[in-house]
Amino acid sequence: SEISRVNRLAAHEAVKVSAELFGIVQRSLEISVLSDGAFDITFDSVGRLYDFRAGVRPDEAAIQKNLPAINYRHVLLDAANSTIRFSQEGTRINLGGIGKGYSCDLVADLLRHSGVRSGRVNAGGDTRLIGDRQGKPWIMGIRDPDSAERWVTRLALDDEAISTAGDYERFFEEDGVRYHHIINPKTGDSARGVRSVTVIGPDATMTDGLDNAVFILGPERGLALIDATPDYAAVVVDSSHNVRFSKSLQAR
Repeated sequence: SEISRVNRLAAHEAVKVSAELFGIVQRSLEISVLSDGAFDITFDSVGRLYDFRAGVRPDEAAIQKNLPAINYRHVLLDAANSTIRFSQEGTRINLGGIGKGYSCDLVADLLRHSGVRSGRVNAGGDTRLIGDRQGKPWIMGIRDPDSAERWVTRLALDDEAISTAGDYERFFEEDGVRYHHIINPKTGDSARGVRSVTVIGPDATMTDGLDNAVFILGPERGLALIDATPDYAAVVVDSSHNVRFSKSLQAR
């Protein structure tokens, strides 16, 4: 794939990529700047060492060896030539934190252009709603992190995107500690202090990136980021199972 080629070569040479890949990497870096590096597609420089299905994690020595390769500033873009280069050996990118939201946006656009006025596009934890539900709002539930059968709240939405990041999708437990796929780029370890984050807004690519950023920043700094981002709202379930809402969602 293009991404595997970039990961293999970009530390040694500028790699020419398609306009689509260049564009989504560019958007990823913009979210990195917005979130002060909390969202970072270079997390895979350490994230690749985890195997959540097999219950395998890197030891501290391996994390520290690879941690310097995590930094979105290592990704150098040349718009004139549509190339990507890495300034650090060992840097890798992974679009898992933004790709599903981006896909939902693409599919929703295709449906609109085909005349669809009401619909729902879903890719795992990311959904793009088209219009309302035939005159009524879409009712979207936010699940309890401890049970797929329970909901912490429900939201009435109309022509919006909604994305959820949780520690219950890809994880394993070892000695009473939960290791999950949302990696803090500053530590190389699973982010702590939050169980799930749901972000609502007009763009699924953005909500997909922001839910990870808020998860990593934690409840206070994460909700402050959302409050400072116009047109976006969030629901956070913290590690004590408290449910917190951004100011714009409280108003709604």
